[in-house]
Amino acid sequence: MGIRLYEHKSISIRFIGDEKQQSEKDGGLTIDHSQFQLFQAVVSKRFNTSTHCFVYKRKESDFELKADYCIGLDWLGKTGRYLYVEPKINSKYAQLFNQKSESDPEDDNWRTSLKTNDNSVFELDYLRMLLQVTSISESNEEIKDLVQIDWLSQPIRINQKDDRLTPFLIVRFLQILKNIVRKGLKKNYYKVKENLNNRVKGKILVGQHIKQNIFKNRFTATFCEYQQFGYDHAENRFLKKVLQFATSYVENNNDLFGSTYHDMLHTIDFCRSAFELISDKVSDYELKHIKHNPFYKEYDDALIIGNYILKLFAYNITQTSNKEIATPPFWIDMPRLFELYVYSQMVAANPIDCKQIHFQFKTYGNALDILVSKSNFQMIIDAKYKLHYESGQIHEDIRQVSGYSRLKKVREKLEMKNDDDSHINCLIIYPNMKDGIVNLSFENIRANLKELPAYYKVYKLGVKLPFI
Repeated sequence: MGIRLYEHKSISIRFIGDEKQQSEKDGGLTIDHSQFQLFQAVVSKRFNTSTHCFVYKRKESDFELKADYCIGLDWLGKTGRYLYVEPKINSKYAQLFNQKSESDPEDDNWRTSLKTNDNSVFELDYLRMLLQVTSISESNEEIKDLVQIDWLSQPIRINQKDDRLTPFLIVRFLQILKNIVRKGLKKNYYKVKENLNNRVKGKILVGQHIKQNIFKNRFTATFCEYQQFGYDHAENRFLKKVLQFATSYVENNNDLFGSTYHDMLHTIDFCRSAFELISDKVSDYELKHIKHNPFYKEYDDALIIGNYILKLFAYNITQTSNKEIATPPFWIDMPRLFELYVYSQMVAANPIDCKQIHFQFKTYGNALDILVSKSNFQMIIDAKYKLHYESGQIHEDIRQVSGYSRLKKVREKLEMKNDDDSHINCLIIYPNMKDGIVNLSFENIRANLKELPAYYKVYKLGVKLPFI
């Protein structure tokens, strides 16, 4: 049995009497007291140093289970229950944040007034966000550690319509494949076994030659093995095999892809013709002995994602149409995806000045999300996947982005002189599902900046994310 949560939402778990269903009225879950020991052993799980998959802690009379800013699916210890975090955010958080005291950031009692059936819930189109990120070469090169998959844990059985992992991997794979086809498929040497007439090429396979020619009185034929240089090698064969699985899945589950469905069909049609003359027969032995070419670095990512996809379907293409699936526990890092989405939108909106937009500028153990070094638009930008900024502010985040502006390496990058005491503009970009902007050109950003009243040259800007 699963427990469903939205991003950054929490429920309480109490142990009274008989087990009941999750209550939407008070956001609580009541469990039979006989399972107390199992739930007591559950611990919080981290995605990375800055983000949790979920937080589980003991309170005075019950436990609290809280989703962080990741979406995914995972077992709750050994309780037999799983946690399913959906890509939905509730804009009512922003309204309530304005009501609670900023001097008490740890007080979460204000969240209890939320209802799960509130009409201010937005389901994020995270696939559209991923598609945007992968369609821009600069942001596509920065994709890493977006998803964690626990292949060693027992799979969780869910309905196909609740599957979030497979569509994510399919979109990622098809975008990589599209880039490979656009760049041109790699050529390589591969072995060919063929029964040749009146000639010998490569080496004679004596055993096969005797069976197919000597025993059958074909004295002019010779069964040979030789190397050929072309496209029909193991890597391209594997990519074609995964493409067939991806095509079947997209066609059988169009509802899961939402607004990206037609984009996926277009990508499939674009890639299919390039693999028309390539076989889909490939052995594990061939894949294990692949030598990677740094000029074709996209192949490395495509082979990794392709292996994930085939694992999910147990290498059986008929499972792409199943209505119920078994998926491994997984988590997708939404704050990281949001950072990449903002970066990709800025690069797309400022094509001439894209070289002056620096992503993850690193200095002295610090990493700025985005540093803009354009002479008339110098700015430090921090992308925060938090709705709080719609009606308030978080002082810790503001101190962080302000601290970046004091780094000497940052000032050197902006070509500021040592005797220049001017302040660098700081901007916090956050999701605003109602009034946020879409076009992140420098001119549009400047026109929509809102300065934080308590700070000098620190601004905030809401960005509208795609939603279903």
